[in-house]
Amino acid sequence: MKKSLLILAAALMAAGVAQADTLKKIKETGKVVMGVRESSQPLSYTLGSGKYVGYHVEICERVLADIRKQLGLSQLTVEYVPVTSQNRIPLVQNGTVDIECGSTTNNQARQQQVAFALTTYVTEVRMAVNAKSGITSINQLNGKTVVTTTGTTSVQHLRKHERASGIDFKEIYGKDHADSFLILESGRADAFVMDDNLLAGLIATSKSPSDFKIVGEVLSVEPIAIMMRKDDPAFKKAVDDSIRNMMKSGEINKLYDKWFMQPIPPKNVSVSLPMGGTLKAAIANPNDNPMEAYAKK
Repeated sequence: MKKSLLILAAALMAAGVAQADTLKKIKETGKVVMGVRESSQPLSYTLGSGKYVGYHVEICERVLADIRKQLGLSQLTVEYVPVTSQNRIPLVQNGTVDIECGSTTNNQARQQQVAFALTTYVTEVRMAVNAKSGITSINQLNGKTVVTTTGTTSVQHLRKHERASGIDFKEIYGKDHADSFLILESGRADAFVMDDNLLAGLIATSKSPSDFKIVGEVLSVEPIAIMMRKDDPAFKKAVDDSIRNMMKSGEINKLYDKWFMQPIPPKNVSVSLPMGGTLKAAIANPNDNPMEAYAKK
């Protein structure tokens, strides 16, 4: 019995090691699985019919093109698999997804579970409200209903702020960002707390963008990065090297301008969110520092 258990454990360990060798897996199969989001505009979102686009999607596509060349493959099949805030980390951990190109915050807790590439976006957590609501500050949420997306770090920041200020509000949760915005849009919530880039993207592509605005204090500054399996240094290096080259060449800045400052599909409207100083610094000095490193500044 003990011997069989030891054999099983060894087999599982071996499978884990093999699974972690992503470059070998890609070379042998000629395929890579990219985790993408359905409503994380403009970082990663769907246009329908299996088509995914966005700032992080395009960065990942360029990274994978570099990896294809590195491995000497004539072609590389990319399978796009939609993930959510709740399942993105487990799907990376279990090998279903090789590289997650969405809107995931890099923090110390998650670094115990997965690896992050160099920071390619830095977001500020704030709130979207109806422009006619009169709400401009978190302290005006007493007695209000606030929506945020299940499985995101915004929930944590919201709770911390509630304890600090003593305000009392009801929390409800959307299954994804689009659902959370619909709850705000339909009047079932007074505010939607989330990353400013996601709020800006959802507002820009809504039925009536002028009906909403982003307001309130910054609850958190968070580095957003592409996510991979932990303990696969060769794959992380390949991803980081590609991103670093894009940063040095200025390609990252061009992609940022394309997705944040220019009209984007499907409605050809602009998110109009200029690059902030913290992201400029991260591009000038590439790093994979977690959120906690930003809080110390």
